[in-house]
Amino acid sequence: MGKKLSGRDLIKLGFPKNNSLNITLGQINRYQKKRKKAQILEDAKKVLLNPENYKGDGVWGKIAESLLNPVEVKMHKLHNTRAPFQIYGENEIDTQAKYQLYDALKLPISVQGALMPDAHVGYGLPIGGVLATDNAVIPYGVGVDIGCRMSLSIYPIPVSYLKGKKHQLENILSEHTKFGMYETHKIKGDNEIFSRSEFKDIPMVKRLKDKAYKQLGTSGGGNHFVEFGTVTITDANNEWDLPLGEFLGVLAHSGSRGLGANIAKHYTYLATKQTPLPKYVQHLAWLDLNTHDGQEYWLAMNLAGDYAKACHDDIHRRISKLLGSKRVALIENHHNFAWKEMLNGVERIVHRKGATPAKKGELGIIPGSMTALGFIVRGRGNNESLNSASHGAGRLHSRRKCKQLFTKSEIKKELKTNEVSLIGGGVDEAPMAYKDIKKVMANQLELVEVIGTFKPKIVRMDK
Repeated sequence: MGKKLSGRDLIKLGFPKNNSLNITLGQINRYQKKRKKAQILEDAKKVLLNPENYKGDGVWGKIAESLLNPVEVKMHKLHNTRAPFQIYGENEIDTQAKYQLYDALKLPISVQGALMPDAHVGYGLPIGGVLATDNAVIPYGVGVDIGCRMSLSIYPIPVSYLKGKKHQLENILSEHTKFGMYETHKIKGDNEIFSRSEFKDIPMVKRLKDKAYKQLGTSGGGNHFVEFGTVTITDANNEWDLPLGEFLGVLAHSGSRGLGANIAKHYTYLATKQTPLPKYVQHLAWLDLNTHDGQEYWLAMNLAGDYAKACHDDIHRRISKLLGSKRVALIENHHNFAWKEMLNGVERIVHRKGATPAKKGELGIIPGSMTALGFIVRGRGNNESLNSASHGAGRLHSRRKCKQLFTKSEIKKELKTNEVSLIGGGVDEAPMAYKDIKKVMANQLELVEVIGTFKPKIVRMDK
């Protein structure tokens, strides 16, 4: 008997000659490499004899499933017709983004879709794409940065602080917010999320726990930011009983860091193996929620979403402490996530990739660029948009294009005109890279109502 476990060893144990062999070898290679062959075979025999006892187990559950419900993997074809859909601000959206949605609407699992007015090309679903599916989740329909979100804290501090205490506020952002791959806080915050069972029960998530702990309260690169600005409340009947007028606000945009990215990568790979699609749409591969991997991804995705919130809570906690003030309001929302929602009386999986949830009465924050207004909104509950709205202004130019089109001096001029102070930030995040937020908002009047605005004044991004 050789040292490395082979399919022949499993057949000798009594494993059937079907896809369960590949699945078993894959799971063992992924999670049991360091164990002795004899021990692995002993455990494999137990699973083979009583697979129902191992359903849901992090390592053996998938193997048990393959023994109980053998599935023949086959290439899936797109339907010839699209599921019903609605596009908002169609004239402002590039053709390629629309065609990405059209492809997604032809998936056998698709029920309904929508495209938000800030939409642009992404991987799998376009950014700004919303898709309802039947009992299936598309990891790339959620996105790589699972649970990427906005959170706005409003403080009972006069906006004159932004000028009078500008240097101190800049110092808070430059010294006490962390960005990118390597910056972390010296004094780590703690959070109850780290006692969650998913960090013990899901082997690939368990491996990410230490990194997640180190990255708590930090923001990613790219378009992620933390900024001070002016909040203007324009609706007298607002949810916080705040008077009309101006307040100091802190707006943050970031997601689930390395935890979410690794979960997305792992389960996208599994999805492409389980529901193979033609190459040009392979990023739309899905996981059936009745399967081991589908259920595991759902748990991992929700963990990553809650972790993203924990990061935001930590960012705002640190800033509140440094300001010496308690916030009087918090508005927050995910925009890279999937939810179980009722649609025409049936539970569906609603993916919002770069789209803000906008059920009737639901609050959200839709930012512009670093020199443009952001909007505090209340959802109207529009069924045709799948209760969704845009997540921002949306990109007009790709990152590569920005480097060709704009210079640092042009960006400085734009910032000076708008009296915005920027710490970090590259040419690829130039204010001119984004669509006109006012046009975007005009194209979704039937989706949300505006109850306030946020004007950035001191912006911190990755260097």
